[in-house]
Amino acid sequence: MNVWFSHNGERLGTYNGHNGTVWSVDVDRETSLLVTGSADNQVRLWNVKTGECLFVWEFPTAAKCVAFNKRGTQILVITEERMGHRGALRVFNINRDPASWTKQETEPMRMITFSGSKASVACFDVFDHHIITGHESGKVALYSHDEKEGETGIDAELEIHHTMAHAEIVTDLQLGWDGTYIITSSKDKSSHIIDASTLDIIKTYMTDTPLNSAISLPTRPYVIMGGGQEAMDVTTTSNRTGRFEPRFFHLAFEEEFGRVKGHFGPINSVAFHPDGKSYSSGSEDGYNHNLLLQPTVL
Repeated sequence: MNVWFSHNGERLGTYNGHNGTVWSVDVDRETSLLVTGSADNQVRLWNVKTGECLFVWEFPTAAKCVAFNKRGTQILVITEERMGHRGALRVFNINRDPASWTKQETEPMRMITFSGSKASVACFDVFDHHIITGHESGKVALYSHDEKEGETGIDAELEIHHTMAHAEIVTDLQLGWDGTYIITSSKDKSSHIIDASTLDIIKTYMTDTPLNSAISLPTRPYVIMGGGQEAMDVTTTSNRTGRFEPRFFHLAFEEEFGRVKGHFGPINSVAFHPDGKSYSSGSEDGYNHNLLLQPTVL
């Protein structure tokens, strides 16, 4: 894994340690700790500034999704269903004391085991009182979460409610900038704005390509999403046919108004800068594009 300065593209350094595909990364709000999940069945905690690996959690299957809560005091980890192990979501407490970052709890404070469709993505809500999950079946589900006394069990017993938001796998699920909604993407070529409490679908954005990621900007009424033709078919088609451009939709009107060319492989992730003035897109073409949004003219 590499880290760059966003303002000039200069590479700061590399985080070495995983021996498999890194499926998921997340950084805390203070940009002091980084958590990564990998196909080598490990989750690692890193010092962002020095690149030091602080702690390693081992699992029986690959870690497909990791995420910090808002205060950076807990992480969630989704592990795959494989080799007789059911898919599960685990929550670990994080020791925030820099003097003892290498001393973390090895056992989860709670665990949700998926008996039906396994979860593919998840996040905490804005108050860290709930966990929202997206599933391979297209389901989006809500679970109550107590930071001190986490409840462990089967998903069907712990789920508050759910909605069948998509017809295919939910590939991305991110909390909106104000915390009142989530934004999802799916292989069914659609993205939704969903109420973070009721799970009611508020807005729908339809495209002509499978989607892997979607975000909403904090400073403008824009939704940006990316995806494209599957990687295994990329070499047989042109850049235009693959539909690898990030797409811009108006948040309220649900209309596409622009695309940005440049990638020649499927876009796996899009993310915005905290100041809302730029966004990044990462692709299977091996490039990460950081684009500055021009100031709006009133």
